[in-house]
Amino acid sequence: MKTEKIVTIYDIAERLNLAPSTISRGLQGNVMVNPKTRKKILETANEMGYRFNTFARNLRNQKTNTIGVIVPRLNSYFISDILAGIEKEINNAGYNMLISQSLELEKNEIKYAKQMLHNRVDGLIVNLAANTRNLQHFEEYTRHQIPLLFVDRVIEEEDFNKVVINNLKAGYEVTAHLIEQGCKCIAHITGNLMRNVYQDRKAGYQKALEEHQISYDKELVFETDLTEESSIAVAKQLLHMKNRPDGLFVANDVAAVICMKVFKDTGLSIPEDIAIAGFNNDIISRISEPMLTTINYSGEEMGKIAARHLVNLLSGESDMELTNTIILKSPLIIRESSLKSADQPMTPRSK
Repeated sequence: MKTEKIVTIYDIAERLNLAPSTISRGLQGNVMVNPKTRKKILETANEMGYRFNTFARNLRNQKTNTIGVIVPRLNSYFISDILAGIEKEINNAGYNMLISQSLELEKNEIKYAKQMLHNRVDGLIVNLAANTRNLQHFEEYTRHQIPLLFVDRVIEEEDFNKVVINNLKAGYEVTAHLIEQGCKCIAHITGNLMRNVYQDRKAGYQKALEEHQISYDKELVFETDLTEESSIAVAKQLLHMKNRPDGLFVANDVAAVICMKVFKDTGLSIPEDIAIAGFNNDIISRISEPMLTTINYSGEEMGKIAARHLVNLLSGESDMELTNTIILKSPLIIRESSLKSADQPMTPRSK
């Protein structure tokens, strides 16, 4: 990953053949500096990639002791767990946390990435917004050697530090389990397919169908925002299908439990009429009736590992020039919501 030296006022002074003190005053808009000279200083600073508001503070030696975190939304069990894990780890290392939520919009993510940079965060952890197309707005972090790490939602082709799970494998295991329970018509409710997590879970779903000689039907795949409203709407749509599905794989637990309630309210039995599985092992999966089959995806563990890796980068214990992809384990937890067959036991005392 290509990096550049942090630009200082001395670099600008050398470029313009001016005194460093003149550069400093010019950057601050001091009226003692000729307006034309001030303009030239600002233009050169922008051209060279000078980091405004730092005034030549070397981030390796003078820290703000702040880690920035940008997440899609705060009203999510999974995101809350990630934040809890990050906070525990960085507090132990003497850092504070500055949080922004993109509300699933790339334009907000771009704005907050810039704000975090100007707030001089020592490092940044990001869970991408639903519609983020590229990572150009994070290039300044790389240029200035500010540690940057992505969790959960990533752009896999980009060369950055990442903490993820094998979503394809997890999606495959959920779907294969439903097939093993006798399901022959399995619907899938997913999130925004621009994001790797939902792309890969869907790919695992398709792979399991193919390997078990079940035809893929695009009419059984529903791309939603996984909100309560969209989950209710899809559940009602499934109920009115001529060939109603006998299995349902949902890309998160909350949406899965909402669908389960809609089905139960109309008199269906779970899992006898429709077997259901979710994803994440949120607390709601353990208090639903019946309890929900899911993938154990620990947000807190992900947050802790991401924060620990970032702190190691800041302390020099990890090489800034190298990038790593950390893949966490994510086992299938089998509970009553999918158990049509008595031959396969539940996962014992799953948390």
